[in-house]
Amino acid sequence: MKVNQDTIKYLASLSNFALTDSEADRLESDLGEIIKYISQLDELDTDGVEPTYQVFEMENVWRPDEISEQDAAPDALLSLTKTTQDHQIKVPQVL
Repeated sequence: MKVNQDTIKYLASLSNFALTDSEADRLESDLGEIIKYISQLDELDTDGVEPTYQVFEMENVWRPDEISEQDAAPDALLSLTKTTQDHQIKVPQVL
């Protein structure tokens, strides 16, 4: 990938950055060096190497979605609030 001033200006606009000409020149040079360094990975022989999707031996633990009885009754909880309306907690207007 070739990095030029158009690429830098496009990336800056996407990132909502304001760059001076000297910053854009320096960034063009730095990004070019970074891409050149990373492109060395293309030279590696990865035949037979399994992709690494996750570094740690982790897996999702699934449990059934079950509804259980609650310890508090809705009326008991509503009685703890200052004001209620239509069987709901009434809070101050935000907007």
